[in-house]
Amino acid sequence: MNENKQNTENPIENVQTHDWNKERLEQLKQLMPDIFTNGGKLNISELKKVIDPESVNETERYEFRWFGKSNAKREAFTPTDATLVYDETRSINPSESENIIIEGENLAVLKLLSKSYREQIKCIYIDPPYNTGNDFVYSDKFNQDKKEYWEDAEMTENGYKIDTNTETDGRFHSNWLNMMYSRLLIARQLLKKDGVIFISIDDNELHHLKKMMDEIFGEENFVGFLKWKRKKQPSYLHGHIASVMEFIVVYGKDKENLEKLSLETRTDSNTRIDNATNQISEKLIKKGVRVKLSSDIKKIEAGIYKNKTMQTEFLDDVIIKDGRTINDFKAIARYRNDQKAIDSFIENDVMFITKNYGFRRDLLQEELERRKSITDLLLDWGDNQDSDNEINKLFPEGKPFNYPKPTRLIENIISSINLQDEIILEASAGSGTTGHALLNLTHKENGNRKFILVQLPELVDEKTDVGKVAIKLNLNKISDVTIERNKRAINNLLKEPIKNNDLFSSNKKVNTKIDSLGFKVFKLQKSNFPRVEFAPDPEKTEEENIELLNKYIRDKEAQLTSMFNKEELIT
Repeated sequence: MNENKQNTENPIENVQTHDWNKERLEQLKQLMPDIFTNGGKLNISELKKVIDPESVNETERYEFRWFGKSNAKREAFTPTDATLVYDETRSINPSESENIIIEGENLAVLKLLSKSYREQIKCIYIDPPYNTGNDFVYSDKFNQDKKEYWEDAEMTENGYKIDTNTETDGRFHSNWLNMMYSRLLIARQLLKKDGVIFISIDDNELHHLKKMMDEIFGEENFVGFLKWKRKKQPSYLHGHIASVMEFIVVYGKDKENLEKLSLETRTDSNTRIDNATNQISEKLIKKGVRVKLSSDIKKIEAGIYKNKTMQTEFLDDVIIKDGRTINDFKAIARYRNDQKAIDSFIENDVMFITKNYGFRRDLLQEELERRKSITDLLLDWGDNQDSDNEINKLFPEGKPFNYPKPTRLIENIISSINLQDEIILEASAGSGTTGHALLNLTHKENGNRKFILVQLPELVDEKTDVGKVAIKLNLNKISDVTIERNKRAINNLLKEPIKNNDLFSSNKKVNTKIDSLGFKVFKLQKSNFPRVEFAPDPEKTEEENIELLNKYIRDKEAQLTSMFNKEELIT
């Protein structure tokens, strides 16, 4: 009886309904991971700041706290009244190129980009100030005096410390954190769902950056730390440990959608058909094989032909016409492949006889595209000496910029994404290495990657050697160096011959993008259009609100007729 009852129970009663609340929370976390705790719980206080930021007390309560954090977050999502103005005179080949260099404060620029490029950027690279004590941090001051710091923290000089920072650490680190926090919040909005962000950093702020990125991107989207060897030789006089490494912090917008970071495993376009450790065997080589010998040679006589480590024995004479064999012949060698594979190589026109009378073949497309995950130790990705050599080559008059990243480092970062038609954003461009690296890749490959470089028009330091050189070259701002470097890089690339594969190779890539090397320049300026701040008063009648609106319009029109200085419009 009990058994029958068990069989007749309604199965629908045991089916659990869909948890819509859980799904909605997951959607909210995807949109705003920064309002969730490390444990995945919704932080109601952070949500209130999003809904009504003015009503939330400024006292910080989150586990990772610093002075000014709420202000930095509010500033990140406050609309900007700036605009981008096209600078035709400094643009290079603008009608053909989709690359962009923007001169302006990067937080305002990122806000503007979020209108047109929201979830459109595949890769963001940031090389920020490392907070070593000598860095310029945009509109924020690193080394505030103590009184300014305590006033900003709403405390007195005799007040107690509510954070774990010391007095000096609090002032020093908080400003750096505020600068990074607001910009990273907006940067995340720009990334595609399968996008990735790379941030270069040293050990001064690495631990703080990791905590901040966990909050903004979500701890589950941490990809890893890359350790880049930036020096061939360490400075043994600096610190307790001779440092040669820097770090690159990597996060995905949504790691589940991010492909593994990998590079091609092959650097050459062909490979040997014989191998010193293989058994000697005889194969039939059908006619039609390409020959890379002098055009004067019309016949390979039967016999043994040796090179440094290998030898090939032709059992028959081989007749050559128009760069190809015109008869079948037999040859003995230490073949890697069986007869069927040899026949396939000849049929697909990838096999050829070398100038040393050996056999090689072009790699197939799938072999060329075979990739291997990058490791977290970057030992041969360029170093400081390489970057100095690159700058010296571009600027024989003298070096106008110190400590740029080497192009090989950025080329490998970009190549590790393995996509040809994407946008790369560099939010603190410096000398413009990212643009230079992407131009190099465009020259080498037939891809269609595009860059957006953002650089503050920071005045160069006229007291330094590099600053004096820059001023002599009429490069008075760091952004001038960014633009000039990429201009010179383009000129150098246009002078270089394009390195194609062999003319007969089926893997040949014809570079159709070389004529599109260039960039458009934009400048950040204050908008000439006033923001509309009028809002109807719900306690007034419709007629009263209309009168208030008319008064608002009259006041704004009066402002538009005021005299202004054009120079003051530049942010």
